[in-house]
Amino acid sequence: MKPVERHLADILGTVRPLAPLEVDLERALGTVLAEDVTAPVSLPPFDNSAMDGYAVRAGDVVNVPVSLSVTEDVAAGDGALRAIGSGMVARIMTGAPVPAGADAVVPVEWTDAGRTQVTIHKQVQPGNAIRLIGEDVRAGDVVLREGTRIGAAQLGILAGVGRRRVRVRPQPRVVVLSTGAELAEPGTPLGPGQIWESNSFMLAAAVREAGAEGFRAGAVTDDPNRFLDILDAQLLRADAVITSGGVSMGAYEPVKEALAPLGRVVFEKVAMQPGMPQGFGLVGDDNVPIFTLPGNPVSAFVSFVLFVRPALRQMQGLPATLPETVRATTTAPLHSPPGRRSFLRAILTGGTVAPVHGQGSHQLAALASANALVIVPEDVTVLAEGATVEVIPL
Repeated sequence: MKPVERHLADILGTVRPLAPLEVDLERALGTVLAEDVTAPVSLPPFDNSAMDGYAVRAGDVVNVPVSLSVTEDVAAGDGALRAIGSGMVARIMTGAPVPAGADAVVPVEWTDAGRTQVTIHKQVQPGNAIRLIGEDVRAGDVVLREGTRIGAAQLGILAGVGRRRVRVRPQPRVVVLSTGAELAEPGTPLGPGQIWESNSFMLAAAVREAGAEGFRAGAVTDDPNRFLDILDAQLLRADAVITSGGVSMGAYEPVKEALAPLGRVVFEKVAMQPGMPQGFGLVGDDNVPIFTLPGNPVSAFVSFVLFVRPALRQMQGLPATLPETVRATTTAPLHSPPGRRSFLRAILTGGTVAPVHGQGSHQLAALASANALVIVPEDVTVLAEGATVEVIPL
């Protein structure tokens, strides 16, 4: 059987980053920067007040209480050149430019809030409540590096340095297809021999959690020709395709029957449990990557974590490797078949990890209760309670 690392290496050797494009800020959320972004001006661009109060010379409020003349009001957005002299103050609002001559702001709470004459009850130090020019960034500073995923805070700084458009790698568009004549849409009655289809919901959600766009294309029967027709139609909107089911060794395996003769998708056994039957290749005129995952839900999910998520990261120009692990101590004995790397569902709490009850590849409820995968290497069949293990946090 093929080692896990080699299967991922073959995938990453085929998948290419998506071409960068320039988008408006409203469409940038979740994308990955394809350029360094620098500040054209210093931020803040001028000294301004951090709160409502009075712009003063700190030397005038050493002996308090003290009453001083209010010469003018300075509002946020005020562009006039203003200055105060000794013994004078300006009433100032949050964000307003600090007048020349002032070196501190007295919060209004420390005063009697006078409008023509104000009494100040507390001393202030020079610089109090003033946001200095360039305190956040200086002109020419790099505020975001290429390869940064854009979230809410990143959108804020992009707008803050005046960018309206930005060059990014877009979120991959991923179509998810489930196969099986036994599958019924959730919300509909179950017929004899049927189960409700869950894989496409789970995998489309996993795609979105990975920073891509996931689209359910529903379930397909066991007819390989019908599968190909639906796949061809979906390729128009897909940067990648994920299928689940139809890749094992038995009869009625529509994905394998449809794609194997084309010679561009390879179906293999990977030395892992769950998730041994795997397929990967390219389809369509645009060479769209397709991940053909097993049909059992836990197998499909583990396969996504190990192989699809790194590939989606690479498509976005991000580092792509097997998931990072942490070390923990197991609270129960662990068992694994020889020659296969097991990924056991578990609950990670601090430095300990407890396997959940129900390790079958069909046991979706057990997966839903887990927050980690415990790795048992290929050459290990038994681990005693208290053993130190590598764990993938979910």
